Order: sequence, then structure tokens, then C-alpha cells
Amino acid sequence: MAAAVRQLPFQQLVNRYAPIEILSADQVDAIIGAALTILETHGMRFLEAGSRRLLKAAGADCNEATLMVRFDRSLVLEKLSLAPAEFRLRARNSSHDLHIGRNSLVFCSVGGPAFCSDLDRGRRAGTHAEVCDFLRLVQSLNVIHQESGGPFEAMDLPPESRHLDLYLAQLTLLDKNCQANGLGRMRTADCIEMNRIALGVAPAALAQDALVMAIVNSNSPMQLDIPMTEAVVELASSGQACCITPFTLAGSMSPVTLAGTLAQQTAEVLAVATLSQTVRAGARIVYGSFASNVDMRSGAPALGTPEYAKAALASGQIARRLKLPLRSSNTTSSNCVDAQSAYESAMSLWGAIMGHANLVYHAAGWLEGGLTASFEKLITDAEMLQMMAEFLRPIAVNDDELALDAIAEVAPGGHHFGTAHTLAHYETAFYEPLLSTRQNFESWQEAGSLDAAQRANRIWKQLLAEYQQPALDPAIGEQLADYVAHRKQAIAAGAG
Repeated sequence: MAAAVRQLPFQQLVNRYAPIEILSADQVDAIIGAALTILETHGMRFLEAGSRRLLKAAGADCNEATLMVRFDRSLVLEKLSLAPAEFRLRARNSSHDLHIGRNSLVFCSVGGPAFCSDLDRGRRAGTHAEVCDFLRLVQSLNVIHQESGGPFEAMDLPPESRHLDLYLAQLTLLDKNCQANGLGRMRTADCIEMNRIALGVAPAALAQDALVMAIVNSNSPMQLDIPMTEAVVELASSGQACCITPFTLAGSMSPVTLAGTLAQQTAEVLAVATLSQTVRAGARIVYGSFASNVDMRSGAPALGTPEYAKAALASGQIARRLKLPLRSSNTTSSNCVDAQSAYESAMSLWGAIMGHANLVYHAAGWLEGGLTASFEKLITDAEMLQMMAEFLRPIAVNDDELALDAIAEVAPGGHHFGTAHTLAHYETAFYEPLLSTRQNFESWQEAGSLDAAQRANRIWKQLLAEYQQPALDPAIGEQLADYVAHRKQAIAAGAG
């Protein structure tokens, strides 16, 4: 029988290192100033009529012919000042509650791809059963703090109601915080209500602590569509959290320069932030950064690039200046779990962590430019995340131990082995890799000469075999199942 997969314990991470700052204070102010000028002179298109009415009542200039909304900078800054710099996200297991903001760091699994893949069956349309297996792995991997709102689409379920099956799986297979599918009011509201039931929160107390966060993507350049607007309004009005993330690719959906792209990204975040604070003063929001570049020969997105890392670092400076939590991502353009996928993900993660991102979305499992959620990449990314977590653990400097290290352990031959001090720290002295072969060359050959992807394949299968479903009060489980059944009937009857 194989030994249980060894991993670090679940822990809320704190980034105690100073962030890397690649912009001067004047440059940060110039980018924010340019963003405010964009909103004053050009504005942003809001496709949903109700949002335009809200913004007009708040003092914005709305053109109903073009659907463009222009914002005076004083209005934007007034609304921005209402947003909290930090907040808590509750989980079904309170020991898995998350802190978003300041120096906290949260790793989230991959969310939103159209396909899934593994070494056994290749790239394919996913099923609900496979979604559930992916969720079991997210629960099992201690270094992943949050589930993403669905790792990939369950193509064997009806699109209009599959979000209900996802939420039920989230709340029964995991006890970690899980994101909502923010594609419209209905999907967002269903997630909020089901989390309220699962956590036993009274409707009147829903806004006290956020239970749910969703990613809201603006349609770069400078547009917010109807489903995303509905999600913003639903999240803000119920006291939940909204991560506002433009998708700005320099040379395609944004200016070819990183400075111009950062100005546009900031303008889009600020416009949506103004809407959220207009809906509810103090609404919980996150500055979402997903700025990169395109391959100028093909036009394809280029991810995990030096430009991506620089944009992540600069976005951290902008978010801190705006006093907002920051979201970044782990990305790669690679089509398989290979060296390219590792070094592009490493570049992304260093940009996110040293930029002091509070939420790293797609932290584990992203492949093929976001088209695919990979079971093996989930594991290789978890390895990198564990290494990052260990890197963030401070060096313990103790005068007594320093004396032991420097003097007491030195044997006559100059060796440091075998002393009581070393043996006392033996088990926890150094990080042990999740993907380690733990073999010399000869035994590695005898075991089949497995590469990292092949070892990851074995590990995710072992984790599934070891998975234990977290306990849930049967009465709450029945309430959730009844809610799903009722909502499916309403959707089938056309009641929404």
C-alpha cells in the first residue's frame, strides 16, 4: 500500500517580504491620473440600463444613445474611499476562513476553462463527475485555499441549470470557501443563497461577513456587459465580494505599451468599483489584474511572460495606492505539462507574490492559455505553491540556536552531523517536494523512469483514493438538495 501523500498543512499565508516596486511613486500617480482622465473624457460603456440609471443618479454623465458613462474624478475618488482595504471570506469549516487584503495571500484553483485533460484521456469536454473529482482534489490539496467557481464546464448537464449542480457539489465535497459563477443575476443569487443555507446564516445577517466572491470581467476595452453588471449589483447589494478584473492584452484589447495598458486596466476597475459603491456603500471589492501581451506575429495571447510579471508587480503598486486588495494569476500558454508550463507559471507566481497579490486566481491547474483545466498541472502547480509557501516562512533567528549551530555541533573533524540539536530538527529541517522521486538513479529507473507529469498523474489518483468527504449536517444537506430541485423546476418552467 502506498504511503499517504505528504504535504504541508492548510495555513493562511502571510507575505512578510517587502513588495518589489518597479514604478516610482510619481509613475503610479501618473497611471492613476491617466485612468481618471480616461473616465472623465471617454468614459465606459455600460450595456445594462439599470446600472446607467444608478450611475446617473449618483452624478455620472450618461449618454443613452451610445450607452457611454463618463465620470468626474471627484465622484470616482469619493466612491472609492468607501471600499474596505480588507475583508473576511467565510468557509463551511471556520478554520478555512480566508482573510483578503493587507499582507495575506490566498491560492485559488483554476476556474472557467472549457475543457479538462489528463494523461490517460487527453483533452476533452468535461462531465459533472469529472468536475466532482477535480473538486475532491481541491479539497485534498492543503495549499489550495479556495475553489474557483467551477474548474471547467460540465458539458453533460443543461447549461441553464448546471451551476446548481456545481454549487451543490462545492458545498458537499468541500468545506473550503468557493467562488460563485458570476454569469448573471440568477447564477450569482443562487450561489449566495446556497452558501447562506450551508453556513446557517440568517438573511438579515448575510452582509456581516462575505460568504461568496465572484470574478467579474469587464469587456476590454472599456465595456461592461449585462451578465457581469447583474453580478456586480447582486454581490454588492447582498454584502458579498466582487473581484473586478479587466482582460487587457497589450497590443490587442489595450495599448501596446504596458503603461497604457495599466492605465486602461485601472480605468475599467475604477468604473466598475464606482458602480459597486453606488449600489452599496462599503461593498467589498478587489482590484483584479490580468494584464499581459500578445504575440505580435500571431495575435495569440502570451502568458507567463516577463511583461505579465512586470504588469503584476506594477498592478500591486497601483492597488496599494488605491487601498484595495489585489488579485493576480498563475498563467501559461503551454498546451501540455512540460518545461514551458513550469517556467511560465513560475514567472507568473513570482510576479504575483512579490507584487503582494492577496488572491492568486488560477493558482493551480491552468493550461493551454486558460482553455483547459489539467489534472496533472493541478499537482505540479501545487508543488510550486508549496515551495512558495515555504519560501514565505521566515527564517528563525535564535541566539541560543545560532550558538549551537556555530559551535556546539562542530565535531573534531568539522562535521555537523549526528548531534542532538540536528536530530531535534530533523523532521522539519527542510521542505520535502510533493513530486520528489525519493529514489536514487537506479531505483528511479526500476520504477519506470517517470517524469514530473507522470508522477503527478499517480499523485492525483492517489489523492482521490485517499479523499474523505467533509462532514455536513444531514438537515442542511436536505435543504440544499431541496433548493436545487425547486430551482431546477422553476428554470424548466421558464421562471428563471
